[in-house]
Order: sequence, then structure tokens, then C-alpha cells
Amino acid sequence: MTNVILSTTDISKRFPVTQSVLSRLRGQHRLAVNALNGVSLDIIKGETLGIVGESGCGKSTLARCLVRLHDCDSGKVLFEGTDIGTLNGPARRTFNRRVQMIFQDPYSSLNPRMTVRQILAEALSVHSMRPKAQIETRIGELLGLVRLPPDAADKYPHEFSGGQRQRIGIARALSVEPEVLVADELVSALDVSVQAQVVNLLLELQDRLNLTVVFVAHDLRLVRHISHRVAVMYLGKVVEYGPTSSIFAAPQHPYTDALLRAAPEVDPSRRTRTVAARGELPSPINLPKGCLFHTRCPLAMDRCRTEIPALRPRGDGHLAACHLDTLPAKATP
Repeated sequence: MTNVILSTTDISKRFPVTQSVLSRLRGQHRLAVNALNGVSLDIIKGETLGIVGESGCGKSTLARCLVRLHDCDSGKVLFEGTDIGTLNGPARRTFNRRVQMIFQDPYSSLNPRMTVRQILAEALSVHSMRPKAQIETRIGELLGLVRLPPDAADKYPHEFSGGQRQRIGIARALSVEPEVLVADELVSALDVSVQAQVVNLLLELQDRLNLTVVFVAHDLRLVRHISHRVAVMYLGKVVEYGPTSSIFAAPQHPYTDALLRAAPEVDPSRRTRTVAARGELPSPINLPKGCLFHTRCPLAMDRCRTEIPALRPRGDGHLAACHLDTLPAKATP
């Protein structure tokens, strides 16, 4: 696919668990959290790819691997066909400019001792985005892009609301003129009314600046509103992947179906008491054998307990990792 700008090929990431002194003396095997377990995705230039799943499914780890805040233990992340793990020096710096991340907590990601002007000027200067004489003008342009007043430049992060701080984070990311934005739970800490404002701003900026967006979230309504395609993750693996309309209209994996059933419904007639997924998320330290979802799946069969399902085509661009050819009618909304 020639218009793929960013992709992953079977990437995995493990985080070792801290051992006690007694465990070390006994020579016990060091445990690790399996955050990513073979994730392969293609991100198309100009699209928004939504990444959804429960807390602990590996969404944020995947986002950090995409911008190389984490190096993968195995597999590759490719940017325009180049393995980002091999980039060093000027090439690494260019990649860091072209692929930017916006974090969930804008307060902790902004230096509290710097004004907005200093925060934006630093980014512009480090990457030599503008001559020194043009930096002030560019700061004004960036504040205008994210709909903040000119006097915001001389204020500190603590003087803004959460939504305004997130706008500052977006402005900082845009200051280096990236081509890809990776938004990790961009609005999860904001009020619902403010969420809509920030998401609509992101959509407007994407269209205006021709950005590619990776939108990591757990709110299915937001993902449906903003994304062209969706990747559903469970225990560090992509279990379903495809066009947003197709996935929301006809989910082909029991876990996706469970997520959709768990989403709040405004219309009382559409609410259901059917349990779509039982039990709790298994420990990522000790993953289940076979299909990772079989311990909670109401449709699990013997094959699911021993054989890992591959992502298989379920329609035009729609893939699902399930041994069933299709979900029974009663399993879908």
C-alpha cells in the first residue's frame, strides 16, 4: 500500500517486574509484563486511526512505540518504509519532528516554570523552524490555530483550565510542523463539553494541515466520531481492525461486541442486560494460552483454548482474530 506513512510489523514490548532480594537469592525467573504481543498495523497518510480497548490492553505502550519513546523488543516500526529503530543523529531528530505525540495529562507534560511563549519558542528554536526574528509572529499564529487569545503567551500552565492546557499541548506539537500526530487519551481527563471542543478542533486542524492522526482512547463514541478506521486491542494484541463504519455496524470479534455492548446508551430501548464478557482482564504477566480472550468469551470452544487465531479478512478491509467465521446473530447488537 503506497500511501502507508507509518506501520508496525509484529512488534512486541515487555516490561520486567522488579524482583525482591529474596527472589534474586533464590534464582527465581524474572517476570515481565507483556504489554505488546505482536502488533501489526498500517496507518494511511491523511487518515485518523482510532485505537481502543480496556485499560491495560497496551494502547499507550503502542502509542509510545510509534514515536520511539519506547524501543520495541522485537518487530519493527516503519516510517515511510524506514525502520525507526535504526535512526540516529539528524535522521532521528527529523523523525522526532515529523511524528509528534500529544499526552493525556497536559499539565505534567508542560514545564510549569515556563510561560507559553517560552514553551513554544523552545520548540521552534530547537528544530530551527523559524529565524529568530520570526519566532514571535509564529507563536501568535500557533495560538490562533488552537483558538487561544494572544495574551495567553505570557501566562504559565497552571493559569489555564484543562482544556486550554491541552490546546497548548497541541500548539506545541504543531509548532514543529509534523505530518503525524499520536494523541494518547487526548481528552479523557476533560469534561464532556470540553472534550467535544478539543476533538472538533483536532478534526479542523487535521483537515487544514493535512495531518495523519493516531487517536488512542477508550471512549467508543469519540472514536466513532473521529476515526476513519479502528484497531481494537486486547492484552497487547489487535483482535479486530478495519473501517469504522464496518466495525461499529457488524463487529466480528466477541471482544469488540463486548465493548460495544458496554458502551452507554442514551435510548432506554437499546439497553441490554446481556453479559457480553465475563470475568476480569487476565494478568499480562501470565497470558492465557490460545486465544487471549477465551477466558472471558461466551462463545469460546476447545480450539480457542489451544490455538492462537490469526487476523483474517471479514470483508473489505475488515480483519478479525477469531476462530468463528462470523458471530451468531444473538452476539451482535
